[in-house]
Amino acid sequence: MIPVKSERDLRIMRQSCAIAATVLDRLCQLAQEGVSTWDLDQAAKKLMAEHSCRSACYNYKNGRLRFPSYACISVNDEVIHGIGRKDRILKSGDIVSFDISTVYQGFVGDNTRTVLIGNVAPEVQNLVSATDQALRAGIAQARAGNRVGDISAAIQKHIEAHGYGIVREFTGHGVGRSLHEEPQIPNYGKAGTGPVLKPGMTLAIEPMVNMGVEDIFVGDDGWTVYTADGKPSCHIEHTVLVTHDEPEILTLPIKE
Repeated sequence: MIPVKSERDLRIMRQSCAIAATVLDRLCQLAQEGVSTWDLDQAAKKLMAEHSCRSACYNYKNGRLRFPSYACISVNDEVIHGIGRKDRILKSGDIVSFDISTVYQGFVGDNTRTVLIGNVAPEVQNLVSATDQALRAGIAQARAGNRVGDISAAIQKHIEAHGYGIVREFTGHGVGRSLHEEPQIPNYGKAGTGPVLKPGMTLAIEPMVNMGVEDIFVGDDGWTVYTADGKPSCHIEHTVLVTHDEPEILTLPIKE
């Protein structure tokens, strides 16, 4: 069953997602040359406390492992689930993705952005731009009456037009009272297939795109996912509400 949120649920979801987006926005501003990913993770912890929420990924359990960071911070060939480290210092030419998922009053907000540090090679800038465009194409299909496969197919078409690799082992997903709800939303698929989308569904749509091959592997820490060929990867995500009209992006920062 795919959860459909009530009006009360959506009032809180909008708040939770706006907080998650605000934390993400501030963290991206702090990402500069010479800063460690551990410092950025600690900044995420502090920002979440300031907004009366908690991290949805901290202590997240996978078998016997528990995720040790407050944010997923993935640099260059790290696809997802990167752990903040004191010895990982950002430098010019890096790209870094911040995956921020927060829990506020029992509801999760989930979003990711990949940012450029200093002077980044044009081909890497193109990867980030294409991934953002693929996300927008997927969001445009998150309409009542469409199917999950319409989102997946739109993302796949855009990514493959650029010759990039699509990560297949990890997907977008429903989100709400839990970080991962039904349905799964792959970044590849066939239009017109999968569950029908209905108003009130909240979806985390998140292309994970490799500059080179689609193959990946999990590092020795049991969490960090890397590209098999060592080339950069990009990850961008929004939480989106299916409505009776246009899709509503929920993960937009609070206006000052």
